[in-house]
Amino acid sequence: MSKRTQSVRNLFAAGPDEAPTADTRQPMQRVASGAVRSLKDTFSEVERDYEELKQKVADGALPIDLDPSLIDPSPFADRFADQDASAVEALKASFLEHGQEIPILVRAHPTEIGRYQISYGHRRVRAATELGLKVKAYVRELSDDRLVVAQGIENSAREDLTFIERSMFALKLEEGGFERTLIQTALSVDRQEASKLINVGRAVPGWLAEAIGRAPKIGRPRWQELADGLKNVRAESKARKATTDKSFGHKTSDDRFIAVLRAIKAIDRPSAEKTPVLSAKSAEGTQIATLAVSGRVCKIEIDRDRDEAFAKFVMDRIPDLYENFRQTEPGSEG
Repeated sequence: MSKRTQSVRNLFAAGPDEAPTADTRQPMQRVASGAVRSLKDTFSEVERDYEELKQKVADGALPIDLDPSLIDPSPFADRFADQDASAVEALKASFLEHGQEIPILVRAHPTEIGRYQISYGHRRVRAATELGLKVKAYVRELSDDRLVVAQGIENSAREDLTFIERSMFALKLEEGGFERTLIQTALSVDRQEASKLINVGRAVPGWLAEAIGRAPKIGRPRWQELADGLKNVRAESKARKATTDKSFGHKTSDDRFIAVLRAIKAIDRPSAEKTPVLSAKSAEGTQIATLAVSGRVCKIEIDRDRDEAFAKFVMDRIPDLYENFRQTEPGSEG
């Protein structure tokens, strides 16, 4: 029997109070068994995998679960508040059936520790919030430039933003000091189209754009028409009056746009010339009827509540009156 084998046997055969001798300690320190080496290799592999996973999460290559309440909007918002409710409901149904299939993109909040700012995925955040679920998110280090390019490209690829949302987004980037080339990249447009977006954004006051909303069916030509109409000095007050109408809030976003455009276009519309209104009165001075002439129409009005019976009486006698008139005015037929 070898000395090493005997030493191992002596170690396990020793009583609880017997201290191992130098002969039994030294071989165990110098040589690790195959099982111990295998265990050490396993631990090393787990540590390597863990470090690699940590690095992927840190690099934003793997999504993590975030509490939606910790996610703030992008400082360069590219959509209006009145998001399509039906789209959010569809997302909620998809979350419940399949889970969240596409993560959102966020960055660590630059000034508030533990919070995040979203680049894209606003509707997914809203859906998760309403369902009380956490949201899967890629967390990446993003400068302001990279943030707006990422959110612009994502939305442009899905053609998700309406014209006025793109216009206001472009204006916000322009006023934020971003280079025009970056704005073109973020919105996937050429320089000419970027200029049109920014010009419309400047012409339409922010309060009016928000009041009208996304207007998904209203494209650039009609927004350009509204922008041109707003050059009239009285246009903004007319637009504001249109938005305060009681029915305005009950209209769809597209119909709100039409109501505002119609109010502005009516400013310079020439009114038809009218002759003075003629009034027929009784012997007591009470008004019986009025005659108004407008264009090719003569309009006689009689108070219905008071004189409906008289109005019918007049209608019955109009043929006789007309014959009497023709006899007294021979040239009337011409």
